[in-house]
Amino acid sequence: MKILVINGPNMNMLGIREPEKYGSMTLKDLEKEIYAYSFELGIDIETFQSNHEGEIVEKIQQAHKDVSGIVLNAAAYTHTSVAIRDAISAVNIPTVEVHMTNIHSREDFRQKSLIAGVCKGQISGFGADSYKLAIEALCLMLKK
Repeated sequence: MKILVINGPNMNMLGIREPEKYGSMTLKDLEKEIYAYSFELGIDIETFQSNHEGEIVEKIQQAHKDVSGIVLNAAAYTHTSVAIRDAISAVNIPTVEVHMTNIHSREDFRQKSLIAGVCKGQISGFGADSYKLAIEALCLMLKK
């Protein structure tokens, strides 16, 4: 089983960007945690980050060849990208939307997700653990 973890714009700024919301963990630290967790579960993980919508769309499109599931933190594109939504729908790979903060307790414009409707589920508000919860949920779903 292989799961692709995609991080969108500004996630490369973890540890610098709004530490009161996102903590001091860097993206590299987060990826190390995700890889360690995948080892515990006995699954393969691939990580990808881009600040560019088209690159995220292309990564999702390419994933249909060898990925069992996707964990997607589309970041700001969550609220704006029909293109990412359409890519998820097109590849028909089980996808879990993930956010480190609780988007439903933030600004009004952050409370609406355009991609939620084509995802199997959404996990938000648990910091870096949101990724582990999403990976675990995908593994359970894929084993059924």
